[in-house]
Amino acid sequence: MKTIFEHRSIRKFKDTEVPSEILQKILEAASRASTTGNMQVYSIIVTTKPEIKQQLIGCHFNQQMVVQAPVVLTFCADFNRFNQWCRLRNADPGYDNFLSFMTGAIDALLASQNAVLEAEYHGLGICYLGTTTYMAHKIIDVLDIPKGVVPVTTVVIGYPDESPDLTDRLPMNAVVKNEKYTDYTEQEINNIYNDKENSPVYRKFVEENNVESLAHVFTDKRYTKKDNVTFSKLYLDVITKQGFMNNE
Repeated sequence: MKTIFEHRSIRKFKDTEVPSEILQKILEAASRASTTGNMQVYSIIVTTKPEIKQQLIGCHFNQQMVVQAPVVLTFCADFNRFNQWCRLRNADPGYDNFLSFMTGAIDALLASQNAVLEAEYHGLGICYLGTTTYMAHKIIDVLDIPKGVVPVTTVVIGYPDESPDLTDRLPMNAVVKNEKYTDYTEQEINNIYNDKENSPVYRKFVEENNVESLAHVFTDKRYTKKDNVTFSKLYLDVITKQGFMNNE
């Protein structure tokens, strides 16, 4: 599909609204994604009201695209609906565990990618927000999310007001393994990252961050161990409070 190979993350949007019929097609496309056991244990919260987006922006580190984009979709792992249905039929749901959270999270992410492809097919721009897992506890409060539901990812959608270049990708031999997993040699690692490390864009990253290498930009500046541990604890606490960590 041409759409796949032309994907760009868009962070600046025009103030043009997304037509309701197109938004409906995006949501329908999401609902056609693969899902575990055809349970569809996810939900999509559609936010278009400026006052709610204004509350959400703080949950996403004040990224302006949250309020600028006309549509914000929050994809959630959701066993709340399925559990209620089971209980109404006198069936005892055993979905209060980590595996069930993972099942719902996978379903939600599959649905989100279908939504993204449909949106881009209609000429819209999108951007995934990784801040969803960092600040899930805050998003739960803003969106009145009940127990049994956990935000997994957020996608902003609108008409692009920028045209960035395609983002670079690692060579195929970096991510594709034939038949079985074969570990990398030191030379293979060097070859895989050579183009990235020597590109002007990433050389500039290294210079601006005043670090030794591009790897240090990630480990020391962008995704530090301290932050990873902090946000891991927060998200595990959310998963627990939302009812997904019963080990009995």
